[in-house]
Amino acid sequence: MDRIKVGIIGANPERGWAVRAHVPALRSLDQYELTAVATSRRESAERAAAEFGAAHAFTDARQLAGHPDVDLVVVAVRVPQHLELVRAALDAGKHVYCEWPLARTTEEAEVLVEAARQAAVHDVIGLQALRAPAVVRAKELIDRGELGRITSVTVHSARGKGAAGRVPAWAAYTLRSANGAGLLEVHGGHVLSVLEHLIGDITELSADLSSQHPHQVVAETGEEVPVDSPDHLVLNARSASGAVLSATVRDAEAEDPRVLVEIVGTGGSLAIASSGRQDPRGTQIQMSDLELRRPSEPGRPWSLVELPPARAVTEEARNVAATYAQIAEGLRTGEQTAPGFDRALRLHRVLDAIRASSEKGERQRPS
Repeated sequence: MDRIKVGIIGANPERGWAVRAHVPALRSLDQYELTAVATSRRESAERAAAEFGAAHAFTDARQLAGHPDVDLVVVAVRVPQHLELVRAALDAGKHVYCEWPLARTTEEAEVLVEAARQAAVHDVIGLQALRAPAVVRAKELIDRGELGRITSVTVHSARGKGAAGRVPAWAAYTLRSANGAGLLEVHGGHVLSVLEHLIGDITELSADLSSQHPHQVVAETGEEVPVDSPDHLVLNARSASGAVLSATVRDAEAEDPRVLVEIVGTGGSLAIASSGRQDPRGTQIQMSDLELRRPSEPGRPWSLVELPPARAVTEEARNVAATYAQIAEGLRTGEQTAPGFDRALRLHRVLDAIRASSEKGERQRPS
């Protein structure tokens, strides 16, 4: 099979998810060739092309999407731009890998799901936590029945963003709910994706969303900006199988483990937890160094479960590389196994139910 030619929209060479995760992930895989990059400025696009070894540099994302040297378009920009740029790639008939969240709203996500269906291409959403070795292994154990019937799940996840009352300028846009890129959507969405992957869809829920810090300071300028995006989520829910779930997701300092998912069944238990071996600012479920623990039998001490060797890339790039490997296999066989836009739409609807529950004070059923 020929190498898959990739074009990245949002390939800022100085900062951002593309340079931290996508570029090193692609470099670690022989199946791919990074052929094109696009940024909003000519200077940064040309610099990115030179640094990343791409043959083509663009300031117009549509030109990148339409170029014959691009098979797969990666959308790694701010969420409000996803609708326009993903549609441009689909209109060009290209496979698409879009970072989560898929869009600002469920309505926008529905538009993209339909556009992808009509384009008949592989549409992949960046829920890379599903490819974390600890999550993959936990899924295998659960599916084999080693935990019996799942009865309960308890989740704690805390990231340090804004904990000191200051945020970098590039992240200030996430403080506005209208942009669809806050704690609930990004941090909460990745956590929920793992939970539904492991125990099945959530069928009913009650939630409380709270903005405990109504203002933040932009670190570079000292400007105080208002915040209306929640920084705390408290959730209790029930899965289709009857398992009960409780979760706390927040922007705040926390002791290790900053990520902890405990799953209990009638035949056993397991825990997925951040290892504490990395910078705590990067400790989120989708990019954490995760460990898996379980007792050998009920009442016995818990011990580490052996996981496959980690890919020789950073924690941030590791699960992204595993997702790219999954995409490559799907393109080889013609059968997509990587999570698609339909899964993203499902998550957007769960987020809607969480918002509705918090606003109305009533239990909700995701549609």
